[in-house]
Amino acid sequence: MERIPEPELMIDLAQAKAYSEADFESRHSKIIKLIDRSFNTADISGDILDLGCGPGDVTFRLARRFLSADITAIDGSPAMISQAQARLLREQTFTNRMYFIQALIPGLAIPNKPYQLIVSTSFLHHLHQPEVLWQTVIKYSTPGTKVFIADLCRPASKRAARQMVQQHASGEPDVLQQDFYHSLLAAFTAEEVEKQLLAAGLSNLTVELDDYLLIYGEI
Repeated sequence: MERIPEPELMIDLAQAKAYSEADFESRHSKIIKLIDRSFNTADISGDILDLGCGPGDVTFRLARRFLSADITAIDGSPAMISQAQARLLREQTFTNRMYFIQALIPGLAIPNKPYQLIVSTSFLHHLHQPEVLWQTVIKYSTPGTKVFIADLCRPASKRAARQMVQQHASGEPDVLQQDFYHSLLAAFTAEEVEKQLLAAGLSNLTVELDDYLLIYGEI
């Protein structure tokens, strides 16, 4: 099945609210476990960059996992950043070390820090030009930076995509089911990602299929 791109930004407030209220416990807790599996994470106590953070659920999980780290989280959607910042104000726990910034990549709004870990979850498939993610990873990395990208992998057909929605999201609101379906159609295959990494000079990163399409390694 050919890739069918979707809009890069989720700008609708109702859409952002639905994502912020959805139950991603199983999938997002697994992200943290996969990061721990992929690296020696004991030394992560500096800065973390979360690209395409959405309403921030993975960002908050990173903050709970890495208690000495400061986290800068970026998303291009004002509605998503608004949801993330509202949660930060409600919870009050990480206000001194979590920073949500509304910005597009590539751009100048990302603080130029020596990031120990760069994370991105379910963001790659939104990009019409996926190379901007890899350019951003390179720009904000230093030798030894750990990179962990988790995304969807495009199924073989629209029918298979619908079956995946039924299997994994049948109890979710209609807006989330529709978004999941269109995101599956917009996702890349492992082979396409490998070509992207080769073109970007990042072929040392590992590409692996789990429940997610995983891209990870050290710069």
